[in-house]
Amino acid sequence: MTTDVTMTERAALRIGEILKAEPTGSALRVSVEGGGCSGFQYKFDVDRSKTADDLAIEREGATVVIDATSLQYMAGAEIDFVDDLIGAAFRINNPKAKASCGCGTSFSL
Repeated sequence: MTTDVTMTERAALRIGEILKAEPTGSALRVSVEGGGCSGFQYKFDVDRSKTADDLAIEREGATVVIDATSLQYMAGAEIDFVDDLIGAAFRINNPKAKASCGCGTSFSL
C-alpha cells in the first residue's frame, strides 16, 4: 500500500494563490477528523508550523502538509481543485473512501 499523496497542478496553483497572502513558510494543512455526514471529514487550514512526522508535498511553489494520523486515512489520495457550477473547492480523490457525502467533504471507510 502506498502512503503517497499527490496534488494536481490545478490544486497547486490555487494553493499557491492562497499562500501568497500568508507569511513566508506557510503551508496548507490537510487533516482528517471524525464527523461529517459520512463519518470522517477533511479539514483545510493554513499553518506555519510543521512537525517531524508531517508529510510535506510540494508542487508549483505550493506546499501541503499532512500529519501522520491523517495520512493513514489518505494514503494514495490525490488533492484536486475543482471550479464548477456548484462552486469552487478542493476535492480529495481518496481510494480508501468507500462512500462519500454529496458535497464531497466527508467520507467513510
